[in-house]
Amino acid sequence: MMQPTDLPAWAEVVVALFVLAGAGLTLIGALGLVRLRTFYERVHAPTLGTTLGIGCLLLASMLFFTVTQARPVLHEVLIGVFISLTTPVSLMLLARAALYRDRREHLSDVPPLPVYVPDEAASGGDVSDRKIVDAG
Repeated sequence: MMQPTDLPAWAEVVVALFVLAGAGLTLIGALGLVRLRTFYERVHAPTLGTTLGIGCLLLASMLFFTVTQARPVLHEVLIGVFISLTTPVSLMLLARAALYRDRREHLSDVPPLPVYVPDEAASGGDVSDRKIVDAG
């Protein structure tokens, strides 16, 4: 087993690039959280930034430990799968809860409810033939 100080130069460069890219993407997501004004705008930047940033950091970790231990290290794949599955689900749940709360309080900056109108070619009351249009 190699020591971390014995890492080949090519691996040091690639690991450093992945770490810098991951840190940069995470920083962009954090800046988006600070810069955007409403909750509905803020909810996207951190989730995208952290997901991509963590992906780069996990790639750097996989490469570093694979090279130093001379065997494939795949624990990071499992971490990446969990992050890729849980981040969009939590984004959706937070956004739906905020939307429900804001609509109940009748706030003005809330996206409107969709209005269903029948399709011109549709005859009858089948719900599947209706289009969603913006209420605004």
